[in-house]
Amino acid sequence: MRVSDFIIPIFIIFIFAFAGFRKINTYQSFTKGAKSAVKLSIDILPFIATILIAIQLFARSGLLDLLCVALSPVMSVFGIPVELTHFIILKPFSGSGSIALFQEIVTLHGPDSYITRVASVIAGSSETVFYISAVYFSKTKIRNLSYAIPVALFCVFLAAVLASLVCLVI
Repeated sequence: MRVSDFIIPIFIIFIFAFAGFRKINTYQSFTKGAKSAVKLSIDILPFIATILIAIQLFARSGLLDLLCVALSPVMSVFGIPVELTHFIILKPFSGSGSIALFQEIVTLHGPDSYITRVASVIAGSSETVFYISAVYFSKTKIRNLSYAIPVALFCVFLAAVLASLVCLVI
């Protein structure tokens, strides 16, 4: 047995003990939280559905492949392996889609290759921009995303450039 096996059970016991000490009805608090989680899920569902449909249309229409071909020279200028263009473009849109591409990259190039290491750093250093934006901005009064999305996409690209440089040095 490792100590890490006990961290979550100890944390849960601590929460219940703390709630008991403060005389908080844990069952009522749990059901109240679950009720608000269901409401949140219903509120953000249209935003998430829109993004998922847009991703599928973008990929199935062939525009994603055309964009990859067009951006490959730019990627190579910045030191990003051309093989990762599809991965870098898809990452801000779909977490599960980028994981599938990552698995394909590992299978194709091997786990210790430069391309796989760069893909690993990119996967760990960026987020699905449009999904997170849909979730966060659906619950706020901010409707003008003219700055947030471009800055986030620039950061994803910058993370890819830095990942390529770091993996080249290490």
